[in-house]
Amino acid sequence: MPNTFHRVGTGAHPVLVLHGWFGDAHAFEPIEPWLSGEQFTYVFMDCRGYGGMRDVRGNYTIDEIASDALTLADALGIETFSLVGHSMGGMAIERIAVLAPDRVRALVAVAPVPCGGIAYDPPTRQLLEAAGGSVSIRRGIIDRSTGGRLPAAWLDWKAQYSMERAAPEAFAAYFPAWADTDFSAEIVGRHPVKVLIGEHDPVFNAALMDRTYLRRYRQATLEVLENTGHYPMNETPLALAAAIERFLVPFGKT
Repeated sequence: MPNTFHRVGTGAHPVLVLHGWFGDAHAFEPIEPWLSGEQFTYVFMDCRGYGGMRDVRGNYTIDEIASDALTLADALGIETFSLVGHSMGGMAIERIAVLAPDRVRALVAVAPVPCGGIAYDPPTRQLLEAAGGSVSIRRGIIDRSTGGRLPAAWLDWKAQYSMERAAPEAFAAYFPAWADTDFSAEIVGRHPVKVLIGEHDPVFNAALMDRTYLRRYRQATLEVLENTGHYPMNETPLALAAAIERFLVPFGKT
């Protein structure tokens, strides 16, 4: 059975969208009203253990997310498509491009985890591992990843949203999946890639992208979104929607 999803638009250019560690298929809702439904059909998918798939068990790996996305594309009759992935989903779209390179038109990686993972120091790793069972730890992580500059009420909401929309075992298992997975040796680098990051994101920043995406993909370009941190779909939704579609429009022709 394919993963749960929802569609926005009826355009000829299909775009599969994968959420991050703190999200689900509805994490991009703030940008959805402003997407070009005449040009694109966006398919927002829940990973196993999240959203409509909260009670569906799995291995909770990057390979599983990629395989599920390809299964969903097959079920919807989508042969070729572009990809958008946020954070953990950014790593997953790279995996899809490795597994099915001829089906992928272009990739948009939003504040992404690179395909080589992230090496954290022991205290930080311990904190991230503890986030699965603590809304206050999740809130602190969200606050730091957005530069300590957003309203307290939004931080409370985002942390609680994550607690409600992700099964605890899935959330916990996905951390080593995105932090420790490394398939960088498999990257061919043939696909066009746009990397979008927030100016206030302390970890997923220009330095990280320069030594990963920009070196691994011949056609990769980087854009820094102003006045946002790790969650531009919430912080600057109009700017994110515009940046995604500016890049994807030329790849709508088959």
